[in-house]
Amino acid sequence: MVNKLEEKKGEDILLIDVVDVASFADYFVFCTGTSNRMLDALAKEIKDEVKQEFRIVSQPEGDADSGWVVLDLGDVVCHLFSPEQRDYYQLEELWQEGKVLLRLQ
Repeated sequence: MVNKLEEKKGEDILLIDVVDVASFADYFVFCTGTSNRMLDALAKEIKDEVKQEFRIVSQPEGDADSGWVVLDLGDVVCHLFSPEQRDYYQLEELWQEGKVLLRLQ
């Protein structure tokens, strides 16, 4: 998933292990898209990849116009943000007790 986000030019990609911190997911992925069009493309790419590779069907929550799209993939929750929304919500700070596995800037 992280590779696909990077291929689609997602920015500031962060993968956090939250197994010991959250009861509803094992990993969080955070990624910034620089436009509404990019956020839509990132969400579609992830949705298509997990459907094809893992047979997981996920309907994105939120939309690019709001600046925050979430894909619940079972053990993984993927957050796609506009730069403004990511700065505003600062979810990485909320889950800072998790272990950073990967950061691509």
